[in-house]
Amino acid sequence: MRGGADLATSSPRHIGVPLVTLLLTILFLVPPALAARAMEIQSVTSSKGVTAWLVEDYSVPIVAVRLVFGGGSTQDPPGKEGLANLMTGLFDEGAGPLDSEAFQIKLDDAGAEMSFDESRDGIYGSMRMLAEQRDEAFDLLRLAVNEPRFDQVPIDRIRAQILSGIIANENDPDTVAQNKWARAVYGDHPYSRSDQGTRKSIAAITQDDLKTLHKAVFARSGLHIAVVGAIDAETLKKKLDMVFGDLPQNQALAPVADIEPKLAQHLEVNYDLPQTSLQLAWPGVKRKSADFFPAVLMNEILGGGTFTSRLFQEVREKRGLAYGVNSSLVNQDHANALIVTTGTRSDRAAETLGIVRDVVKQLAENGPTEAELAATKKYLIGAYAINNLDSSSSIAATLVELQLDDLGIDYMQRRAGYINAVTLDQVKAAAKKLLTAEPTIMVVGPPLAGAGKG
Repeated sequence: MRGGADLATSSPRHIGVPLVTLLLTILFLVPPALAARAMEIQSVTSSKGVTAWLVEDYSVPIVAVRLVFGGGSTQDPPGKEGLANLMTGLFDEGAGPLDSEAFQIKLDDAGAEMSFDESRDGIYGSMRMLAEQRDEAFDLLRLAVNEPRFDQVPIDRIRAQILSGIIANENDPDTVAQNKWARAVYGDHPYSRSDQGTRKSIAAITQDDLKTLHKAVFARSGLHIAVVGAIDAETLKKKLDMVFGDLPQNQALAPVADIEPKLAQHLEVNYDLPQTSLQLAWPGVKRKSADFFPAVLMNEILGGGTFTSRLFQEVREKRGLAYGVNSSLVNQDHANALIVTTGTRSDRAAETLGIVRDVVKQLAENGPTEAELAATKKYLIGAYAINNLDSSSSIAATLVELQLDDLGIDYMQRRAGYINAVTLDQVKAAAKKLLTAEPTIMVVGPPLAGAGKG
């Protein structure tokens, strides 16, 4: 899936140990409080037309905010790759009248955590605050969203940190492999580029580039917001106007084309390693497609992370070839794929790859059993709250992803019905549709003769 519901919150920055302890204690108390009753999601619209989804919960004195502006690293201009990534590192490095140090002191004084990050398709922001200091915290979020300073000293410092990572990763097998994978699968599409950029591109980014991207992306037409915690709807309306009400209405994004991943390729990234990593890609399915839920159930049966999946049973349980093996449906704004990944001893890589391909072939040809489908339905329905609603921050993140996918505020109530309505024939059809294609295969490790053959 898009992945937002699985994003982990960043670790606290510039925050004292006692406050960290308090926040962690509070956050671990949130899940039982919300699980004890039906979670009510409100759609709150401010006087200036800013809308957020709100879950009120007063069992602990904390407020979590998650927001996203559409348009992430795909908006990096050619030759300025890494621009969105650099920008997200600077929102808490000075805003409005506050320079970097002053801003961080204010964050500490407000008892708040703030972070921003980018994906290919969005610029995400998160904030957690103590309810009694929400006025100060929301004001800092207002400054960060509307008036980031992009001062040269923080730019150079964050740029140097990113550049250090780029240089370190130049000899990292996994990074080299993923860059090669992206170029092979996506060609010259923006998805093929590294979010971090290159030595050359990161050095070319200027203060004006940062201001231009901020102006293009930070507008209300591309904004989605979720808030969870000790705040009522009327108070939130005022905060929404204060933080987001003066942003421009429309974004000015560069168009990004849809793309089908290029399959039937064999890629090798040769390193003398004791363990070989394997990655395979088949076609995916759009989130709004009629066969989305049949594909979700099929993927879960194939290798969706449970101990009962076919890949887990055949690769790990029966043969002990890998510690883990999984498959996932990857949904992005402009591309979709089904990805299988695993790692095994290099001297058994060919064997492992053959088994993975055989498991996929068998599922494509014969589909799952009625028992597999029934068990998978039960698991997917029961595990949703555990995987997506286990803290105030994860609830907020999940609600934002539901907005991005335009699924409606009552989706959680409807989801079980969609899953239960899927028939065995539909899952068989999804398996045949997605898994009969010739995949792209990447092998990271010693050369593997015949790796592309299945």
